[in-house]
Amino acid sequence: MPTKPKDAGPKKPVKEATPKFPAKVTLTEGADVRTLCDALKVAPRAVLEKLAAKGYSLSSSDIVDEALAGRLSKDLGLEIEMISLEQAARRDADSRPADKVVRPPVVTIMGHVDHGKTTLLDAIRASNLVDKESGGITQHIGAYRAKFGNRSITFIDTPGHEAFTQLRARGAKITDIVVLVVAADEGLMPQTKEAINHARAAGVPIITAINKIDKPEANVERIKQQLSKEGLLVEDWGGQTVSVEVSAKEKKNIKELLEMIVLVADMAEIKGNPKVPAQGVIVEARLDAKKGPLATVIIRQGTLHQGEAFIAGTIPGKVRAMFDENSTPLKITELSMPVEILGFDDVPQAGEIFQVVSGQEEARRVVQLRIGRLKKEEPERSSHVTLDDLFKRLEEGAVKELRVVLKADVQGSVEVLRELLPSLSTDKVKIVIIHAATGQITDNDVLLASASNAVIIGYNTKAGAATMDVARRESVDIRLYRIIYQLTDDLKKAMLGMLEPTAKETYLGRAEVRKVFKISKIGQIAGCLVTDGKISRNAEIRVVRNKEIIYKGRMASLKRLKDNAAEVKKDLECGIALEKFKEFQEGDLLEAYLIEKVRPT
Repeated sequence: MPTKPKDAGPKKPVKEATPKFPAKVTLTEGADVRTLCDALKVAPRAVLEKLAAKGYSLSSSDIVDEALAGRLSKDLGLEIEMISLEQAARRDADSRPADKVVRPPVVTIMGHVDHGKTTLLDAIRASNLVDKESGGITQHIGAYRAKFGNRSITFIDTPGHEAFTQLRARGAKITDIVVLVVAADEGLMPQTKEAINHARAAGVPIITAINKIDKPEANVERIKQQLSKEGLLVEDWGGQTVSVEVSAKEKKNIKELLEMIVLVADMAEIKGNPKVPAQGVIVEARLDAKKGPLATVIIRQGTLHQGEAFIAGTIPGKVRAMFDENSTPLKITELSMPVEILGFDDVPQAGEIFQVVSGQEEARRVVQLRIGRLKKEEPERSSHVTLDDLFKRLEEGAVKELRVVLKADVQGSVEVLRELLPSLSTDKVKIVIIHAATGQITDNDVLLASASNAVIIGYNTKAGAATMDVARRESVDIRLYRIIYQLTDDLKKAMLGMLEPTAKETYLGRAEVRKVFKISKIGQIAGCLVTDGKISRNAEIRVVRNKEIIYKGRMASLKRLKDNAAEVKKDLECGIALEKFKEFQEGDLLEAYLIEKVRPT
């Protein structure tokens, strides 16, 4: 028997064919398998072959999302850390400390309504905004630069009305310093305390501007005492809080306030890296009828150039044009500069991170990944509201719903109203916003409201004549507002009208059945004598037999001497027929009553 020939050469150990991987790699969202292989410093073929043996069917161009990264970590025996595009950019900026320079501070002005925030900003940047406001309230966030010597300061003006708490919170998150404005003649108000809490939550220094010191009733020491109770002990009381006494109206001590802002900024060592891809925050966004989607961005890191691709949340774009706060066209930006950008594919969400990417292909990959992630995380949410979905939600509970289609002029208002309106809900009426967007009210909005039994609320926007005709034809209620107080008051009244009324019974009278008649084609008629009160044609009737109620229902007819009667009074005879009841017996008592619906007050 011939022996089995020996192999020509030694077999390669399996372990030598297995690539060695590092213990941990970091991937940025949107990375593909090829990027993973580059991070592992291994040829893509070797990795793909190893994964194919484990049942994977991947190509080098497939995107690595969180779920796939988790499986690959286990099967490849390493840790894959997934970070966002924005996190990667920040790490890149922080990894180059030598490139960092002093960045102009971003300052948020906060405080109670009518305490002089906008007037103070007006005094600083010498432009009058007060006349442009509705109802004395700053309706939108604006960002502006001011010069102090050779230094720049960026100011964010947040509204002081309590309904715009979310805007104040967002302002504190993107700011470096908060200037808290307190009127010397009024003192701390609830909105002032909210502003303090937002600034503390953001971990930013607070400078107090005690305003209106020109008023004869001003009491600065009382304000400092109130501030101390909130944990803000001013410097001249031995604390750490910088305080400046100003008069925005008379432009008094404005220079001193700016000096303190620069001093606090220097102490905080606010820096940025101008040599990395630009990153910023969307402060405001809107849809312009001629230019399309626009957004105001404050650049926190890097330098933005015209023509660069970017992403903001799930909205990609390319910088087609840039403008400063004076509408001057720009080619490049500086750190902390507020800039209005034209080139978004859609209106982004205020508060989103704006991040420059290598190109539109990278932006497209990241957007697809983020949209897919949102669908997985929130499968119940849909951009298209259907009748089946709405009815299902209604049937899930006994809570009544006031459904709202919300349109506003800018994204900031949309965001705030989406927070505000549901907060007005009660335990009996729930406000549900089924659609919210910027821009003019359209026919599609009306049709959606009609199908969903919703009202349309427009804030600082309008509906065209043709759309109003559609609304009338569909019996859709459109309410337009420019003042937030009127909007909330009307909603509260609407909710009161929707609350289930209390049923109140009013007794009318009683009749006794003396004889029962059978009429062909009609059925039984009870011949009665009214023994108490009166019997009305529109009354509800209870049939009582042997002291037990055997029927409740409506009256079919009431006759007096063969004639129809509206009512029959005591001691008179009548004939009564009831709906769905034909078993009268002599001696039955018929009690008449009315049900009144009483609205709660």
